[in-house]
Amino acid sequence: MGKLNFGLMTICNNKQDCRQSLAAAFKALSVEAVNAGWPEGEVALALAELAETHVAEVGAKVIVEGFNQSQLYAAAGRVKF
Repeated sequence: MGKLNFGLMTICNNKQDCRQSLAAAFKALSVEAVNAGWPEGEVALALAELAETHVAEVGAKVIVEGFNQSQLYAAAGRVKF
């Protein structure tokens, strides 16, 4: 399995490897924020909100791309060659 290295993360084709790589980077970011003086609870909430926003953005992108593709198929059915 091929791997790509990006700083703290190693990119693999395995979902579990992805989660483990992200967990290490996520923990490092959390520790860095706490060491900078932010309260641990505030850091945890901020990271959760950022993750939630990212999930919503990705979900919206999937919905829009799916909608655009379905519109294209519908339009293709109306075009006569």
